[in-house]
Amino acid sequence: MRLFVGDDWAEQHHDVELMDASGRRLAKARLPEGIAGMTKLHAMIAEQVGQDVEAADVEVLVGIETDRGPWVQALLAAGYTVLAVNPLQAARYRERLSVSGAKSDAADAHMLADMVRTDSHQLRPVAGDSAEAEAIKVVTRAHKTLIWERTRHAQRLRHALRDYFPAALEAFEDLAATDTLELLAKAPDPASAAKLTIGQITAALKRARRRGIADKAAAIQAALRTEHLGQPAAVTA
Repeated sequence: MRLFVGDDWAEQHHDVELMDASGRRLAKARLPEGIAGMTKLHAMIAEQVGQDVEAADVEVLVGIETDRGPWVQALLAAGYTVLAVNPLQAARYRERLSVSGAKSDAADAHMLADMVRTDSHQLRPVAGDSAEAEAIKVVTRAHKTLIWERTRHAQRLRHALRDYFPAALEAFEDLAATDTLELLAKAPDPASAAKLTIGQITAALKRARRRGIADKAAAIQAALRTEHLGQPAAVTA
Protein backbone atom coordinates (compact mmCIF):
# COMPACT_ATOMS: atom_id res chain seq x y z
CA MET A 1 0.00 0.00 0.00
CA ARG A 2 1.35 3.41 -0.98
CA LEU A 3 0.17 6.74 0.38
CA PHE A 4 1.27 10.10 -0.96
CA VAL A 5 1.41 13.19 1.23
CA GLY A 6 1.74 16.77 0.03
CA ASP A 7 3.08 19.06 2.76
CA ASP A 8 2.96 22.80 2.09
CA TRP A 9 4.84 24.21 5.06
CA ALA A 10 4.86 27.65 6.62
CA GLU A 11 6.46 28.96 9.78
CA GLN A 12 3.46 28.24 12.00
CA HIS A 13 1.52 25.52 10.17
CA HIS A 14 1.49 22.80 7.51
CA ASP A 15 -1.24 22.24 4.94
CA VAL A 16 -1.22 18.54 4.14
CA GLU A 17 -3.17 16.31 1.80
CA LEU A 18 -3.19 12.51 1.62
CA MET A 19 -3.69 10.86 -1.76
CA ASP A 20 -3.89 7.25 -2.91
CA ALA A 21 -2.24 5.68 -5.95
CA SER A 22 -5.19 6.60 -8.19
CA GLY A 23 -4.94 10.29 -7.33
CA ARG A 24 -7.99 10.29 -5.08
CA ARG A 25 -7.87 12.66 -2.11
CA LEU A 26 -8.15 10.72 1.11
CA ALA A 27 -7.83 13.52 3.65
CA LYS A 28 -6.57 17.03 4.09
CA ALA A 29 -5.92 19.28 7.08
CA ARG A 30 -4.00 22.27 8.37
CA LEU A 31 -1.66 21.10 11.10
CA PRO A 32 0.26 23.21 13.62
CA GLU A 33 4.04 23.16 13.57
CA GLY A 34 5.56 20.96 16.26
CA ILE A 35 4.76 17.74 18.10
CA ALA A 36 1.00 18.31 18.08
CA GLY A 37 0.93 18.68 14.32
CA MET A 38 3.15 15.65 13.75
CA THR A 39 0.93 13.55 16.02
CA LYS A 40 -2.15 14.54 13.99
CA LEU A 41 -0.36 13.68 10.76
CA HIS A 42 0.50 10.20 12.06
CA ALA A 43 -3.14 9.77 13.09
CA MET A 44 -4.39 10.83 9.65
CA ILE A 45 -2.13 8.30 7.97
CA ALA A 46 -3.01 5.54 10.44
CA GLU A 47 -6.72 6.14 9.81
CA GLN A 48 -6.22 5.54 6.09
CA VAL A 49 -4.05 2.46 6.62
CA GLY A 50 -6.51 0.71 8.90
CA GLN A 51 -5.93 -2.10 11.35
CA ASP A 52 -5.72 -4.97 8.88
CA VAL A 53 -2.58 -3.78 7.07
CA GLU A 54 0.88 -4.56 8.39
CA ALA A 55 3.18 -1.58 8.87
CA ALA A 56 5.84 -3.23 6.72
CA ASP A 57 3.40 -3.26 3.79
CA VAL A 58 2.81 0.52 3.89
CA GLU A 59 4.98 3.06 2.13
CA VAL A 60 4.37 6.75 2.79
CA LEU A 61 5.94 9.27 0.43
CA VAL A 62 5.96 12.91 1.54
CA GLY A 63 6.62 15.81 -0.82
CA ILE A 64 7.80 19.01 0.87
CA GLU A 65 9.72 22.08 -0.35
CA THR A 66 12.58 21.75 2.14
CA ASP A 67 15.12 19.15 3.15
CA ARG A 68 15.94 20.27 6.68
CA GLY A 69 14.48 21.19 10.04
CA PRO A 70 12.91 19.34 12.98
CA TRP A 71 9.70 18.57 11.02
CA VAL A 72 11.62 16.83 8.23
CA GLN A 73 13.70 14.91 10.77
CA ALA A 74 10.52 13.74 12.49
CA LEU A 75 9.12 12.51 9.16
CA LEU A 76 12.32 10.55 8.53
CA ALA A 77 12.29 9.14 12.06
CA ALA A 78 8.77 7.86 11.44
CA GLY A 79 10.04 5.85 8.48
CA TYR A 80 8.40 7.97 5.79
CA THR A 81 10.18 8.60 2.49
CA VAL A 82 10.68 12.37 2.29
CA LEU A 83 11.13 13.82 -1.18
CA ALA A 84 12.63 17.30 -1.23
CA VAL A 85 10.92 19.33 -3.96
CA ASN A 86 12.80 22.30 -5.33
CA PRO A 87 10.53 25.40 -5.33
CA LEU A 88 11.27 25.90 -9.04
CA GLN A 89 10.16 22.33 -9.73
CA ALA A 90 6.97 22.97 -7.77
CA ALA A 91 6.28 26.16 -9.72
CA ARG A 92 6.67 24.36 -13.04
CA TYR A 93 4.43 21.52 -11.91
CA ARG A 94 1.84 24.00 -10.67
CA GLU A 95 1.66 25.45 -14.18
CA ARG A 96 0.75 22.02 -15.49
CA LEU A 97 -2.25 21.85 -13.20
CA SER A 98 -3.49 25.45 -13.41
CA VAL A 99 -3.11 27.82 -16.34
CA SER A 100 -3.95 30.76 -14.11
CA GLY A 101 -0.93 30.15 -11.91
CA ALA A 102 -3.08 30.79 -8.84
CA LYS A 103 -1.40 29.77 -5.59
CA SER A 104 -2.86 28.73 -2.26
CA ASP A 105 -1.62 26.58 0.60
CA ALA A 106 -4.30 23.90 0.17
CA ALA A 107 -3.80 23.80 -3.59
CA ASP A 108 -0.04 23.51 -3.14
CA ALA A 109 -0.50 20.58 -0.76
CA HIS A 110 -2.62 18.86 -3.41
CA MET A 111 -0.03 19.66 -6.07
CA LEU A 112 2.83 18.25 -3.98
CA ALA A 113 0.91 15.05 -3.22
CA ASP A 114 0.16 14.56 -6.92
CA MET A 115 3.75 15.37 -7.80
CA VAL A 116 5.20 12.64 -5.57
CA ARG A 117 2.54 10.24 -6.88
CA THR A 118 3.45 10.73 -10.54
CA ASP A 119 7.07 11.92 -10.47
CA SER A 120 8.67 10.42 -7.37
CA HIS A 121 11.36 8.82 -9.56
CA GLN A 122 12.42 12.35 -10.60
CA LEU A 123 12.67 13.71 -7.05
CA ARG A 124 15.51 13.53 -4.55
CA PRO A 125 14.85 11.59 -1.35
CA VAL A 126 16.17 13.14 1.84
CA ALA A 127 18.72 10.86 3.46
CA GLY A 128 18.23 9.87 7.06
CA ASP A 129 21.80 10.72 8.04
CA SER A 130 23.44 10.37 11.43
CA ALA A 131 23.52 13.23 13.89
CA GLU A 132 27.20 13.78 13.07
CA ALA A 133 26.44 14.04 9.35
CA GLU A 134 23.61 16.47 10.03
CA ALA A 135 25.96 18.57 12.16
CA ILE A 136 28.45 18.72 9.29
CA LYS A 137 25.64 19.85 6.98
CA VAL A 138 24.76 22.67 9.37
CA VAL A 139 28.37 23.85 9.55
CA THR A 140 29.00 23.68 5.80
CA ARG A 141 25.69 25.39 5.01
CA ALA A 142 26.55 28.22 7.42
CA HIS A 143 30.03 28.49 5.90
CA LYS A 144 28.59 28.72 2.39
CA THR A 145 26.07 31.35 3.47
CA LEU A 146 28.79 33.48 5.09
CA ILE A 147 30.86 33.33 1.90
CA TRP A 148 27.84 34.38 -0.17
CA GLU A 149 27.08 37.25 2.22
CA ARG A 150 30.72 38.39 2.21
CA THR A 151 30.68 38.45 -1.60
CA ARG A 152 27.39 40.38 -1.69
CA HIS A 153 28.68 43.01 0.73
CA ALA A 154 31.93 43.41 -1.23
CA GLN A 155 29.97 43.86 -4.45
CA ARG A 156 27.71 46.48 -2.84
CA LEU A 157 30.78 48.30 -1.54
CA ARG A 158 32.38 48.21 -4.98
CA HIS A 159 29.25 49.69 -6.61
CA ALA A 160 29.06 52.47 -3.99
CA LEU A 161 32.74 53.35 -4.40
CA ARG A 162 32.43 53.39 -8.16
CA ASP A 163 29.70 56.02 -7.95
CA TYR A 164 31.02 58.17 -5.09
CA PHE A 165 34.68 57.31 -4.43
CA PRO A 166 36.34 55.89 -7.58
CA ALA A 167 39.85 56.62 -6.31
CA ALA A 168 39.39 53.87 -3.71
CA LEU A 169 38.97 51.25 -6.44
CA GLU A 170 42.40 52.18 -7.79
CA ALA A 171 44.01 52.37 -4.37
CA PHE A 172 42.78 49.08 -2.94
CA GLU A 173 43.10 45.72 -4.67
CA ASP A 174 41.01 43.70 -2.20
CA LEU A 175 37.98 45.49 -0.81
CA ALA A 176 37.46 42.78 1.81
CA ALA A 177 41.00 43.02 3.20
CA THR A 178 41.37 44.20 6.78
CA ASP A 179 43.70 47.07 5.91
CA THR A 180 41.33 48.28 3.18
CA LEU A 181 38.36 48.24 5.53
CA GLU A 182 40.35 49.99 8.26
CA LEU A 183 41.40 52.81 5.93
CA LEU A 184 37.91 53.16 4.43
CA ALA A 185 36.48 53.41 7.93
CA LYS A 186 39.04 56.07 8.82
CA ALA A 187 38.56 58.01 5.54
CA PRO A 188 35.27 57.01 3.85
CA ASP A 189 35.14 59.81 1.25
CA PRO A 190 37.54 61.31 -1.33
CA ALA A 191 38.30 64.46 0.64
CA SER A 192 39.25 62.74 3.90
CA ALA A 193 41.10 59.94 2.05
CA ALA A 194 43.28 62.49 0.27
CA LYS A 195 44.44 63.70 3.70
CA LEU A 196 45.65 60.28 4.89
CA THR A 197 49.33 60.38 5.78
CA ILE A 198 51.94 57.78 4.93
CA GLY A 199 52.14 56.99 8.63
CA GLN A 200 48.41 56.23 8.91
CA ILE A 201 48.45 54.04 5.80
CA THR A 202 51.63 52.26 6.92
CA ALA A 203 50.14 51.48 10.32
CA ALA A 204 47.10 49.83 8.73
CA LEU A 205 49.30 47.78 6.40
CA LYS A 206 51.47 46.64 9.32
CA ARG A 207 48.43 45.51 11.31
CA ALA A 208 47.34 43.50 8.24
CA ARG A 209 50.88 42.01 8.06
CA ARG A 210 51.51 43.17 4.51
CA ARG A 211 54.84 42.92 2.73
CA GLY A 212 56.55 45.71 0.85
CA ILE A 213 54.78 48.20 3.08
CA ALA A 214 56.68 51.33 2.03
CA ASP A 215 55.95 50.90 -1.67
CA LYS A 216 52.32 49.91 -1.06
CA ALA A 217 51.70 52.85 1.25
CA ALA A 218 53.11 55.29 -1.29
CA ALA A 219 51.03 53.76 -4.09
CA ILE A 220 47.83 53.91 -2.02
CA GLN A 221 48.42 57.53 -1.03
CA ALA A 222 49.14 58.51 -4.64
CA ALA A 223 45.98 56.77 -5.87
CA LEU A 224 43.83 58.43 -3.19
CA ARG A 225 45.19 61.85 -4.12
CA THR A 226 44.70 61.42 -7.88
CA GLU A 227 41.90 63.53 -9.33
CA HIS A 228 38.76 61.74 -10.48
CA LEU A 229 35.29 62.67 -11.60
CA GLY A 230 33.12 62.93 -8.52
CA GLN A 231 29.86 63.90 -6.93
CA PRO A 232 29.01 66.98 -4.86
CA ALA A 233 30.26 66.72 -1.30
CA ALA A 234 26.72 66.60 0.13
CA VAL A 235 25.79 63.69 -2.15
CA THR A 236 28.99 61.80 -1.38
CA ALA A 237 28.46 62.29 2.35
